[in-house]
Amino acid sequence: MTPKQIDAFCRTLPAATRTVQWEGVTVFKVGGKMFCLIGPPGHSVARLCFKCPPEHFDALSHAEGFRPAPYLARAKWVALEDPSVLTPAETRAYLKQAHAVIAAALPKKKQVELGLK
Repeated sequence: MTPKQIDAFCRTLPAATRTVQWEGVTVFKVGGKMFCLIGPPGHSVARLCFKCPPEHFDALSHAEGFRPAPYLARAKWVALEDPSVLTPAETRAYLKQAHAVIAAALPKKKQVELGLK
């Protein structure tokens, strides 16, 4: 998927918001918490970074095309320099999972307020 396609997909996720921060990095959040970053070409942030479930972090961060995300690896984020190593369906599945992990960690009241419960 291209960055534009990833951007369009993330906008469809429930209660997702989009901002641009840190010199052009597109940041997607749910309940004010980040779940996906899309870095512009040449930026220190990888092309695509996202949250993954803690139990998948070690395996995923060492998989082909992945690495621990700069600055965010301690919070179990992975980086993907070249999103073309994944099929569009795989990319969408990882992004949905990132969104779900962050949404599930929100306080129950916030989840209800956002229509996630």
